[in-house]
Amino acid sequence: MLLAAPSAASAQCMLCGEGEAAAQAARKSAAPLRVTVETQLDMGRIAVGAGGGAVELDPLSGARRLSGDLVDLGGFALTGTALVTGEPGAAVRVILPASVDLIGSNGRNARVTGLSTDLSAAPRLGPDGRLSFRFGGRLQVAGIDDGDYRGRIPVTVEYE
Repeated sequence: MLLAAPSAASAQCMLCGEGEAAAQAARKSAAPLRVTVETQLDMGRIAVGAGGGAVELDPLSGARRLSGDLVDLGGFALTGTALVTGEPGAAVRVILPASVDLIGSNGRNARVTGLSTDLSAAPRLGPDGRLSFRFGGRLQVAGIDDGDYRGRIPVTVEYE
């Protein structure tokens, strides 16, 4: 029956899909992606009042903003920086978690939310196979949570 035979248009789409999947598989085997965090995210030094608050680092400008019952104690606040290497010119997707819990020296937790990068909507590796970007987020701290907080922010990168 003619209805069961694929049309030229659907055959072409199927071939395009297979071709793209094959190209992506070839990129992965030829040049695996590597991610190196070059600078760790550091919110600087703050004092927390009874009401708690938040400190936010903007990855685009590097600006730090305090809100709530926080006092700036100085120190350097740094956006995180990461370097991705892989297939030159390849499109990539950078994935950051929705939130990360940090553990304080006192055993309490603080949470980083709103993690974002300074990347465009469709990032690509450069002609040298490299892409550098900055990331920032928002640290929420309760009034009783003093101390030095540490944790790991997983940065995942995939070929598109």
